[in-house]
Amino acid sequence: MVLSDLNVDMDIIARVAGGRNVLCLFDVDGTLTPPREKIDPQLDEFFQDLRKKVKIGVVGGSDYSKIAEQLGDGDEVIHKFDYVFAENGTVQYKDGKLLSKQAIQNKLGEELLQDLINFCLRYMGLLKLPKKRGTFIEFRNGMLNISPIGRSCTLEERLEFSEVDKREKIREKFVAALQKEFAGKGLRFTRGGLISFDVFPEGWDKRLCLEVLEQEGLDTIYFFGNETSLGGNDYEIFEDPRTMGFTVCSPEDTVRLCRAMFFNTPPNES
Repeated sequence: MVLSDLNVDMDIIARVAGGRNVLCLFDVDGTLTPPREKIDPQLDEFFQDLRKKVKIGVVGGSDYSKIAEQLGDGDEVIHKFDYVFAENGTVQYKDGKLLSKQAIQNKLGEELLQDLINFCLRYMGLLKLPKKRGTFIEFRNGMLNISPIGRSCTLEERLEFSEVDKREKIREKFVAALQKEFAGKGLRFTRGGLISFDVFPEGWDKRLCLEVLEQEGLDTIYFFGNETSLGGNDYEIFEDPRTMGFTVCSPEDTVRLCRAMFFNTPPNES
């Protein structure tokens, strides 16, 4: 359900059930915060108010340390949300406690993992960009994050790359080359944020967290994300029949929608 213009179907909102047996599950970048930035204190306060009405959780592609940096200080984040799923849910927290952690090297094996890394390094070595910085491949528990410009770029450089990428389809072409090279190897590729894309084993998308949540006896899981179109890292969980998915375009969009759904505030008045 696309609600980025806030033309919310009020009949649907009227049928929304609140209560602590309902979960609002949020993407992080572009949904709760601007990409790689901290959550606005007023928005943070709102989500804590929302938690008094329903359970709240986050599922992000970033590793736990980045999610914690954006949504809290230290380990505060796992106490501010009922569920925290990092790296697409390969790292899982509930009620402030670690449930489980999976490792991509155990799933793919060292040979395929090194073939994948070597291919990416060779490909990026031939790219000519306005800027190149450092940390082109970030090795995470559940995925590889690939950034042609390098994750150590500044915010200004990040935005510059994003504009070039829109014109020249740098990430799209890179993913197409990987899909051709590693066809049949059980890998998935999804874009996220402004400068990178993720590579992970088939089935290790954000739906992983639903395996835990299915056991929780929840009445409804509402998912909110900004990359919900095909190829985006929210697409699979957005389309999953176990969730009711909503597309948002900014943190403020997310808040206005939640106010309409759970605080009976019309979108144009929130």
